[in-house]
Amino acid sequence: MTVPATIPAATHPSGAASPAQTRRPGTGTALRWEMAKLAAQARSRYTLLGCALAPIAIVLVFNGQQQTPSDTIYGRQIHTSGFAMPLFILAFAAQWIFPLLASVVAGDIFANEDQHGTWKTILTRSVSRGQVFRAKTATATLFTVLATAVLAVSTVGTSMLLIGTQPLTGLTGQLIGSGDALMLVLASWASVLPAMVGFTALAILVSVKTRNPAAGVAAPVVLGLIMTLLGSIGGIDLLRRFLLSTPLESWYGLLTQQHFYGPLTFGLAVSAGWTVICLTVAYFSLQRRDITGG
Repeated sequence: MTVPATIPAATHPSGAASPAQTRRPGTGTALRWEMAKLAAQARSRYTLLGCALAPIAIVLVFNGQQQTPSDTIYGRQIHTSGFAMPLFILAFAAQWIFPLLASVVAGDIFANEDQHGTWKTILTRSVSRGQVFRAKTATATLFTVLATAVLAVSTVGTSMLLIGTQPLTGLTGQLIGSGDALMLVLASWASVLPAMVGFTALAILVSVKTRNPAAGVAAPVVLGLIMTLLGSIGGIDLLRRFLLSTPLESWYGLLTQQHFYGPLTFGLAVSAGWTVICLTVAYFSLQRRDITGG
């Protein structure tokens, strides 16, 4: 029996090529590639594990100390209410932990391709630069949100289990019952997500511009510390309102007798502004780049 030299592609009864043969990879396909690559990275797994386990050690250490860190918001109450500890850690994490979580993947996700010279391999998979950019951005953002959620759940759960569910004293001296306190603590942690997305976008911009993974991870952390220091200086209130670190403190208004949402609303706008500007600059920088070697 004679074997045909070539096997014809599968066709529809009409003679047209099968959709499976003509369909080109899109953003969804690129997103699946990026998610698979992220899941295979030890760094991402260890980061999530650290977000789950670190709060347990922190709560145990502070709960075992006789003195309280009274110079930090809610530091005085960490022994008297299990809802005070998550707020204390939330305030501390805003200084450098949150920027680090936002950049640990985002700061490397573009520069890593430059480091390993794999850009041409990616772009020969029939996906455009725009599709790759959207897939990588979505992957980095989802990781940031997931890491923040794991850190929040572990912190709140550990604090309630080891310290208790006693009522919480608000920032204006009012007593907040356990149920309301839990809702306010969770809302406070959720309020940092827009700023976290902003720091993710900043890390992506640095990653695209520098093509250096170390710079992509470290620069947002350093910039976050600088913003925090600038925010603590008096006489620059207008500048302070537009710093990306300021929205990380907007949850304070939720813990007062009469809630005020102005800082939350303005912080959301500031975070959105940083996100849009950073991603726009990063997108056009990637589109104009001459990719020859990798």
